[in-house]
Amino acid sequence: MPSFDVVSEIDQHELTNAIDQANREISNRFDFKGTDSKIDKVDGNLTIISSSEFQVKQIQEILETKINKRGIDIRCLDYADIIENNNEARQIVNIKKGVDKELARKIVKMIKTSKLKTQAAIQGEQVRITGKKRDDLQQTIAELKEAKFDVPLQYINFRD
Repeated sequence: MPSFDVVSEIDQHELTNAIDQANREISNRFDFKGTDSKIDKVDGNLTIISSSEFQVKQIQEILETKINKRGIDIRCLDYADIIENNNEARQIVNIKKGVDKELARKIVKMIKTSKLKTQAAIQGEQVRITGKKRDDLQQTIAELKEAKFDVPLQYINFRD
């Protein structure tokens, strides 16, 4: 029986490359000279460090540009509030990965109401969709792409 999995993953190697490129641009830009501004990656989270809130927002734009050029969807970034202490501003950026239970339920509900002959099953941080015909599965992928979710979705393990 044909099936595929709906997941939300990002390429960690490409993310690391994008962060390195952003840090290189920050170190070369004149408006960041002497501010010790940088982006740190720790345990799947990013920390933007700079001297002011304005500069943190500029670094956000640089980061989003570099990530987008690397083919990673920027919807995977979840920005926390900017925290200012003395001469330093920090912002933690969570990287969303995996399909959480709430989103998985929305996907299952959408597939059930679509009147297609496919079934969805939640399996941890992914949703497996099965059907009798390959065309039904392809139509399901098209409908999932049309529905705008707040996380990027990938469709993997397509089996006939």
